[in-house]
Amino acid sequence: MYRKASIIFLLVLLGSCGTSKKRTTTKSKTYKVSVAPDPKPTTPIPNKVPAKKVAKENSKVDAIINTALTFSGVRYKFGGTTKKGMDCSGLLYVSFAAHDITLPRVSYNMANEGRRVKIKDVVKGDLLFFKTSKKGKRINHVGMVVSIDNDEIKFIHASSSRGVTVSSLREGFWNYAFVKATRIL
Repeated sequence: MYRKASIIFLLVLLGSCGTSKKRTTTKSKTYKVSVAPDPKPTTPIPNKVPAKKVAKENSKVDAIINTALTFSGVRYKFGGTTKKGMDCSGLLYVSFAAHDITLPRVSYNMANEGRRVKIKDVVKGDLLFFKTSKKGKRINHVGMVVSIDNDEIKFIHASSSRGVTVSSLREGFWNYAFVKATRIL
């Protein structure tokens, strides 16, 4: 009986937007990531995006990331969108809205926005989507790439155990739960 109650408690906890990092599994999936260089051409290239537009998009991405980082350390609160409490989709909803970009409020709807990118091609500002529940059939967690250093993708998100924090996709739990990446900008 105690074991069943423990399992039910864990399922409820895992069903929320974020989860604790510990997870036991026999399967392991890994992604080899190569860093995509930041597109910073100095002169316009024919049939390519002009340098001024690229610089403007990069500054907007940096501004959105900086907005999200201002919430670092804020505790997790399901449905939260303020410094009193924040959930994963609320963090990105508020951060993008502060820069006049409208996203859906929940992570599984956010996953339908933008265009899908391969993990090896992600850049700062891309969204990473996760399924953190074993039995869950849809995406229930989202984070935003804040940096890529030596093939290590770091993303900001709101975890139910740690609040708003920056994690690495190399961490076993997040690597295992990863589903896809999309680009909004």
